[in-house]
Amino acid sequence: MLTASEKLVEQLNLTAADAVAVYNPSNMFYLTQGYTGEGVVYISRSQRVIITDFRYTEQAERQAPGFRVVMTEKGLTHNQWIARLCREEAVAVLYYEDDYLTVKQYSALSMAVGEISLTALNQAPEALRQIKTEAEVSAIRRACQITSQAFDAILPVIREGMTEKELQLELDYTMLRMGAEGLAFTTIVASGENGSLPHAIPGDRRLRKGDMITMDYGAKFGGYCADMTRTVALGQPTEQMVHVYSTVLTAQEMCEEALCAGKVCSDIDKIARDYIDSQGYAGRFGHGLGHAVGIDIHEDPRLSFSCHDILRPGVVMTVEPGVYLPGVGGVRIENSCLVTETGCEPLTTAPKQLIIL
Repeated sequence: MLTASEKLVEQLNLTAADAVAVYNPSNMFYLTQGYTGEGVVYISRSQRVIITDFRYTEQAERQAPGFRVVMTEKGLTHNQWIARLCREEAVAVLYYEDDYLTVKQYSALSMAVGEISLTALNQAPEALRQIKTEAEVSAIRRACQITSQAFDAILPVIREGMTEKELQLELDYTMLRMGAEGLAFTTIVASGENGSLPHAIPGDRRLRKGDMITMDYGAKFGGYCADMTRTVALGQPTEQMVHVYSTVLTAQEMCEEALCAGKVCSDIDKIARDYIDSQGYAGRFGHGLGHAVGIDIHEDPRLSFSCHDILRPGVVMTVEPGVYLPGVGGVRIENSCLVTETGCEPLTTAPKQLIIL
């Protein structure tokens, strides 16, 4: 089986006169299959090099044993090291991450390499990252397992009078205690009227009886993310919010049932949007249905009206419809799902039916 760096060489059809410089930490992690420090990764047909400073040299040697590690010194920057490697190999074309480098960083790289032609990488590593290997799926599966178990553990903790921030901290600690390496993203806890904010920031609002409480969170394990949202009720919710919940749950289950290799992303999004609109909530589901998950919490492809990519087996997608009513509240339900030839496998397994605490 080819390594990630070998796949990139093959995908780009690199010749002896080509090389790649990678600065994006997520792409560096993927291509080295484990390096989490700072620096630059240089890849050519004959070399695999991590350029970093003293703080990370030993770490790089441990995490990426197949890579040569070189250390920057005073007067020899990362870009100058790239230029040296290019000259040693008579490189004529250097691929770079046009979507990652700032104008200032690009200018510094261009000045360092001189007459070598800089060519856009056009997200080639990200394209490779879309289809997960068995090892990657295993890491995501474990992250999702921790995330799902944390939901069961947090329910008895939720009580009237605690703040959103306190619930966030309890949830974060629970995931870490259960074995998460870190958090996939900043946990969202939105209660009552704050539930209408899809990316609400947990604050000092105290939980009250009748609140719907949305928790959007995920563990990170082995460098890979989980993403799950559940909405629960603290005491009996209003009939309006019960109907909102039922609408979102039905939309989520319809789309999960439809998720399959060969389907068009925008078509899956349309299923949720059409159903939610039909229930009287037109315009109240204002974000995409989902996105791929991996090393980064948001990857491509996307389940949205504007993404017409065809789903392939091995992609992990979120399915997360929601309804948001300003001044009233909101509901979102989300699973991370592994796309297969015949359907999908939900990797987050916490119960989705309305739970009234």
